[in-house]
Amino acid sequence: MLFAGLDVSTQSCKLIVIDTQSNKVVFITQVNYDAELPEYNTLNGVIKNTEEGVSESNPLMWIEAIEKVFVRLVTSNIPQDKIKCISVSGQQHGLVSLQKNGELSHPVSKLWNDFSTQKECDYLTQAIGGKENMIKEIGNTQRTGYTASKILHLKNNYPQHYENTTTFLLVHNYINFYLTGGVATMEPGDVSGMALSHPEKNTWSEKIIQAIDPELKSKLPPIQASDKSIGFISKHLVQKYNFDPQCKIDAGCGDNMYGAIGTGNLEEGVITMSLGTSGTVYTFMDQPYVDKTGEISLFCNSLGSFMPLLCVSNLANGYNQFLEQENLTHDAFNQLVYKTKAGNNGKIIIPWFEGERTPDVPLATPTYFGFKLHEFNKIHLSRAIIEGAVLNLYQGFKRMPIKAKEIRLTGGLSKSPVWRQIIADIFNLDVLPVEGEGAALGAAIHAAWVWNKEKGKTTGIIETASPFIQLNEDERAKPIPENVLIYKHQKKLFNALSENLRKADNGDIFKIRGELL
Repeated sequence: MLFAGLDVSTQSCKLIVIDTQSNKVVFITQVNYDAELPEYNTLNGVIKNTEEGVSESNPLMWIEAIEKVFVRLVTSNIPQDKIKCISVSGQQHGLVSLQKNGELSHPVSKLWNDFSTQKECDYLTQAIGGKENMIKEIGNTQRTGYTASKILHLKNNYPQHYENTTTFLLVHNYINFYLTGGVATMEPGDVSGMALSHPEKNTWSEKIIQAIDPELKSKLPPIQASDKSIGFISKHLVQKYNFDPQCKIDAGCGDNMYGAIGTGNLEEGVITMSLGTSGTVYTFMDQPYVDKTGEISLFCNSLGSFMPLLCVSNLANGYNQFLEQENLTHDAFNQLVYKTKAGNNGKIIIPWFEGERTPDVPLATPTYFGFKLHEFNKIHLSRAIIEGAVLNLYQGFKRMPIKAKEIRLTGGLSKSPVWRQIIADIFNLDVLPVEGEGAALGAAIHAAWVWNKEKGKTTGIIETASPFIQLNEDERAKPIPENVLIYKHQKKLFNALSENLRKADNGDIFKIRGELL
């Protein structure tokens, strides 16, 4: 009883196989794009040397990575012909454009962290009658991270490529297209992040489609339920990698939706926080929550319910750059942080290193507050970097209408005791790291759940997931009362700085900086 999950993320492709009889993960492998596919010229999975704000990848790189993990599966002791169902987790919002023959009509995919479509976002918002009308129409604002503006950008800047496109897909849909040998479909979870439909309705917005192109609707595939399979694995992959011809491909979903499953975030009150290139905070909700500012995204999950989500685009990027710049290991960074006290004596970095998604300031740059000249050193900068990242997350999180019980932490930085403790202190919640592979594990669990449903079995998603969720109680971080008090004041300071930067009386300071450059 084997089930597989593929996670096609920004920086890597991961394959995990679970056995639902022994309740064990039996196979894991990963391909890092930069290291193992250097011919695609990427840094952190993104094509190098592009203009500021542009973040793109070649979708063929993802296919080649999948073929590499399949080769490793074949050479393992795992009987791949016993895999019953495969589910795909994909980085959200990325746009893939296909011709009639299934080949790419545009050679790259704009990714979730691409900030180059602000002009298109502004146009669509104006066409709908402003921000409030946009939120009424789709439950969200138009943001550069979402997909609608990427489609309009393609139409405006590569009209021939747009005309040649017969099908637009998201990242995980494109992988499904490859796995099935040509099935083009979408599902509500990932679609809810396109800014082309309202998550409660699961129908395309006629107003936004008309604003982009009346013919766009013919280029969008049908939307089917998230809890069903879309077909079987292709004959080509059966022959090449010895899969069972009856191996199903389920509808798949976005990485955040599957990250929720992989961390056991399946009931209200549990919060998942993912610390990667970006930082996300999300939870399970039976009823939709529409944020009147649009800063909290309204998404569907992969189970038929809803998932309010906060995403900041700056999280590990500043941290990783600091480690590289100062030639530091993770442990050495932790030791530097321990040399300072909570609150850093009022020194703060607003960590908008490469624009920011939440708050929505795509042209933003980092701001350093409270530093004297001699304090621009490794010790004070290390704490300011980590506190700034967590404070930026908290500023968005406080808008969520939830009574949080605890934070389930996933991603590479969840292994750091310093990150865990500072998150616990700033959020004033217990922080519990989750062992395992996050979105890839969630995908495999979802595959098992869908396969059981289609076999007439009544196993629920919580029952299916529970044996695989490993909570690391030994590394639980609890808030330290004196730090909580300090951070209460620091949160006020961070909030005031953030608002002042965005509401400067003399105009958009980040736009003025751009004009200077």
